[in-house]
Amino acid sequence: QVQLVESGGGSVQAGGSLRLSCVAYGYNLDSVCMGWFRQVPGKERERVAVIYTGDGSTVGADSVKGRFTISQDFAKNTVYLQMDSLKPEDTATYYCAAAYGGSCRGRTLAADFGYWGQGTQVTVSS
Repeated sequence: QVQLVESGGGSVQAGGSLRLSCVAYGYNLDSVCMGWFRQVPGKERERVAVIYTGDGSTVGADSVKGRFTISQDFAKNTVYLQMDSLKPEDTATYYCAAAYGGSCRGRTLAADFGYWGQGTQVTVSS
């Protein structure tokens, strides 16, 4: 059974940095679409960034381009989200997600991902 465990959330001031980690248990991250989503109360879960572990290709939301970087470490079966230049509007619960069986092409919605972590809170104060 696949289990995703996130860590690394916390509270920072605007302009600060955090690195989120997502460790996958029960399945190795070979040729998998891994994603980071975020959600605030009352809104839909928003895709932040995805990485296809088969070739390392990534896609990021326009709102985080140039600030957030998604990466992978096969040896640790882990995907990271490096978040720099954080803004108050980045405040949300961040979730790690996995979609097996192909690339990230066309996987833009939360419904396109079958496995989820429990979420980690990120709070950015002004």
